[in-house]
Amino acid sequence: MSFAIRFTHPGPPDVLHLVRVERPEPGPHDVRIEVAAAGVNNADLLERRGHYPVPPNAPPGLGLEVAGTITALGSAVTTWKLGDRVCALVAGGGYAEEAIAPEAQVMPIPAGLSMIEAAALPEVACTVYSNLAMIAGLKAGQAVLIHGAGGGIGSFAIQWATAIGAQVITTAGSEAKTQAALELGAVEAVNYRAADFVSATLDATDGRGVDAILDIVGTTYLRRNMECLADDGHLVIIGGAVGPVTFDLWELLSRRASISATLLRGRPAHQKAAIVAGVTRDVLPLVEAEEIRAVVDTVFPLAEASLAHELLESGRTVGKVVLETSRHRPR
Repeated sequence: MSFAIRFTHPGPPDVLHLVRVERPEPGPHDVRIEVAAAGVNNADLLERRGHYPVPPNAPPGLGLEVAGTITALGSAVTTWKLGDRVCALVAGGGYAEEAIAPEAQVMPIPAGLSMIEAAALPEVACTVYSNLAMIAGLKAGQAVLIHGAGGGIGSFAIQWATAIGAQVITTAGSEAKTQAALELGAVEAVNYRAADFVSATLDATDGRGVDAILDIVGTTYLRRNMECLADDGHLVIIGGAVGPVTFDLWELLSRRASISATLLRGRPAHQKAAIVAGVTRDVLPLVEAEEIRAVVDTVFPLAEASLAHELLESGRTVGKVVLETSRHRPR
């Protein structure tokens, strides 16, 4: 038996409880990880509220990323060995003392990173890389608009885009968060509560617009995002408000622009494997070289997952909230 966070019905953060669960056993292509730390993500908040469909065959429980030590190998696993220190992208069950991960979704922990820092990487690194590198094709010399500078994804995306030589413009909801964005490498950080990000984006690019946009806001920003796109630009929507929208298709046709919408959790296994391979090859070396750092706002014991959810929902954080399993007993 081991401990994990579970909830029996959707609701506020206090539906989360630490309970005893059966020890998870790896399938042929899986590894079992003794979890040292697990990242907390907005998708977890949505699932807790009953607003995020869980993919079929996902492990039970919340948690999409972990860091720890491999303690068991599936019969067909060839990539990893017992005792390896790793971080991993999981489809569920990360808020636990032990978690199961497909071997193709496991990554080595970059030298110099703590388990807590490593737990803050898989979800954001895979989201940013898959959308800005693999889909939008962002490269050195181009400009990108990143919404949500204060979040885990935003804080990582600013650093990654800066590290590859792109010009970063970003938005956030407070002066503290815009200042943090500038410190992470953005050349322009717009407090959307006080200024128009469309005008700021066009000013920063001399009227040209940006080559890529990473959007977490959804339908309410669609029209204004399109105003920010340069010719051949690509808007990638990864979350936010959803629902019917209307726009003039000519706006895309006339500028050869495009729009994509993606979620990471529900992608098929072969796509996740390709993303993790790309992150391992292209992104982790930047972390090891300290060109990108894991931005961690607050760490909670596993048993206090409800407090972690409350904090993330408050909008006060800059970077990631992480659960530490070595301190899982209630204080």
